[in-house]
Amino acid sequence: MSRKTTPLVTTAAAAALLAGCGAGGASGTDGADGEITGTVTVLTNRTDIVDTTLAGYAKEFEALHPGVDVQFEAVTDYEGDVSVRLNSRDYGDVLLIPNQVTKDQLPQFFAPLGSTEELGRTYRFVDEAAYEGEVYGLATFGTAMGYVLNTDVWAEAGITAPPETPEEFLQALAAIDEKTDAIPYYTNYADGWPLAQWQSNQGSIAGPDALLERTRDDAPWTEGKEQHAIDSLLYRIVERGLSEPDPTTTNWEESKNLIGSGEVATMVLGSWAVPQMQEAAEAAGGSADDIGFWPMPWKVDGDFHSTVSGDYKIGISRHSDNADAARAWVDWFLDSSGFAAEQGGLSPRLDGEAPPALEDFEAHGVEQVELSPAPAGEESVLSDIYNTAEIDLAGEKYRQEFLDVARGAAEGDEAFVFGDLNSRWAAARAQVSAS
Repeated sequence: MSRKTTPLVTTAAAAALLAGCGAGGASGTDGADGEITGTVTVLTNRTDIVDTTLAGYAKEFEALHPGVDVQFEAVTDYEGDVSVRLNSRDYGDVLLIPNQVTKDQLPQFFAPLGSTEELGRTYRFVDEAAYEGEVYGLATFGTAMGYVLNTDVWAEAGITAPPETPEEFLQALAAIDEKTDAIPYYTNYADGWPLAQWQSNQGSIAGPDALLERTRDDAPWTEGKEQHAIDSLLYRIVERGLSEPDPTTTNWEESKNLIGSGEVATMVLGSWAVPQMQEAAEAAGGSADDIGFWPMPWKVDGDFHSTVSGDYKIGISRHSDNADAARAWVDWFLDSSGFAAEQGGLSPRLDGEAPPALEDFEAHGVEQVELSPAPAGEESVLSDIYNTAEIDLAGEKYRQEFLDVARGAAEGDEAFVFGDLNSRWAAARAQVSAS
């Protein structure tokens, strides 16, 4: 995936990091006299900054650890390619954990970094890539969920404040369609992974226990429930013709230019996208102020809510021959590189500050929601249900399928789509419970 960052943070704390930041299988030294040595291959989705920002980080790190050589491998189709490579031992030393890896699979592919208790004293989101109390990946930064918008286009359509209901949001997109030349909403259907961003809004309605509630529900795609609210809004955007004319031809990199120039008005993404869209707006001759970030169009108890979580988690291959050097790189990258701040991300550290990209959230009183981890013994239940039902909530396939219905490229209607999802989910729950 080329998804990358979030709102702005502070600079990360300390300069000197030691491999002992966390206990576990990837700490220690490789070389004589305690010197860390070796070549560290780092897989990255950041094709846009691999030869610039990331190369600069490598030089800084190598100046501190002259016995280490950091090499980057940029992967365009990160989710697809790296998920396949996990079946081999050829997936570098340090990598972003693909979203398709379930928690119970983490020990198969990644080295433990330390306990949730220990690392939780320093970092946020430690439960997100942990299994049975061990952490296998740490967030490169945090992200808040909502939608990126070209505020000039929205203002031209007469909307200057966030819609408060899904129907108000649809009406706003319809006004953009009627009163401007912009495409109201851009799905990024062809790249696929941006559709999975919609799922990251879970918790913005149901609250911190959203995952547990869905696990115990036979029909989460029923009107009035969070999963239905998320997916039905996307379905109706496309059904009402408020998205790009041909979703099969969308392009992620081009979408930045489209929203920056005002040819596209809106995209549901994490706050990590804000700096990228602001750069595109400036490149198009506009201003960074043309890009805003608003909360999803629903309120709970009178307030907007945004789910805040870790973005990609950085981990170390359990097959790495340079685990100590790899761990030193991970620690330095999180604590001292300044990556989160430079990319507009929420700091993964507990002592980090809030970023400017969330100024609109502060103005509208948006409450942050962090999802609760699954109770002990239930960490693998959700993934078992997903797999049995063949509903990839963390992926894009099932959303592409229901959008095909919404745009008339496949048979069915909204009731059929969500009824089918409920049936498959209920059957999967029954099968998992019986096993």
